Amino acid sequence: MYALARPFLFAFDAERAHGLGLSAIEAAYRTGTTPLMAPKLAPLPTQAFGLEFPNPVGLGAGMDKNGEHIDALLALGFGFIEIGTVTPRPQAGNPKPRMFRLPEQQAVINRMGFNNLGVDVLVKNVERARRRNGLLGINIGKNKETPNEDASADYRYCLERVYALADYITVNISSPNTAGLRELQEEQALRQLVGDLRDTQERLAARHGRRVPMLVKVAPDLSERDIDAAARVLADLSVDGVIATNTTISRTAIPSHPLAAEAGGLSGAPLLELSTQVLRQLRARLPERIPLIGVGGITAGADAATKTAAGATLVQCYSGLVFRGPPLIGECVEAIRQQRTTTVHHAVAPAP
Repeated sequence: MYALARPFLFAFDAERAHGLGLSAIEAAYRTGTTPLMAPKLAPLPTQAFGLEFPNPVGLGAGMDKNGEHIDALLALGFGFIEIGTVTPRPQAGNPKPRMFRLPEQQAVINRMGFNNLGVDVLVKNVERARRRNGLLGINIGKNKETPNEDASADYRYCLERVYALADYITVNISSPNTAGLRELQEEQALRQLVGDLRDTQERLAARHGRRVPMLVKVAPDLSERDIDAAARVLADLSVDGVIATNTTISRTAIPSHPLAAEAGGLSGAPLLELSTQVLRQLRARLPERIPLIGVGGITAGADAATKTAAGATLVQCYSGLVFRGPPLIGECVEAIRQQRTTTVHHAVAPAP
């Protein structure tokens, strides 16, 4: 079905098509026609962060910023979805146009700027959701006008508001579309912020009688020295997991494209190599007790298998869905299943 719908969606600008696509997914869910978009998948249970996921393929943050389509998206076959990024107060985001498709490169450039209706609206939407088919992550950020020295208060507020409703929570300090946000990845700032949030997490765990995992999402544009420092801080503070990576500000992969000069984060196929390199470097530096989610550039099942081979326990798709649609989910699950089967076969094969 998506192959038929794609030319219609691509006739609209990217942000309008995004909204229409979500409306179509919601309509299919409500009319019971989701199986026409995405046939039911055989489970592939995967454990991470003390949770069991129905399968290791998830939806990256940004598709459903306000948690308005949780059940419809889970029905597509994802093992988990991540909603947000959400901020304490509503904000409009950056001026339009702010999202651009690069079809030949299977890529997207966006500078949305954490546009969302605020955490109170998201909480109400999550409370209404049935959440039968998979797990839910909630991605939190800071408001644009909040200076970095006060960022911890914004993150703590969101953490407290969503804690009881999330299966896991992601701290987004790596979007390139909020001025100065990535400075929070610098070693001293990162240690202060994540340390504050870890303290809050433990207080909330005691209050609720349930420990909700907290992950940190990092950028793909870190130098090797930055990766060393980030890994050191995240290991010292015992975060539950790391998501590698967000979008890139680099245009090395599309140097001559007419849209290369557009500000914002580049995602999709051109991000695969860079994001996987950062993933691999983090896996080498972090203790095994800290699982990784690999995201960036997955447009085929083989890309998902590349992420897990590089050290990811789970993977996420987003931009690849724009070009491939829901069939990408099952393709990724099956590629990882085949990879696991092959690995087990090799592990038990007798020595010659």
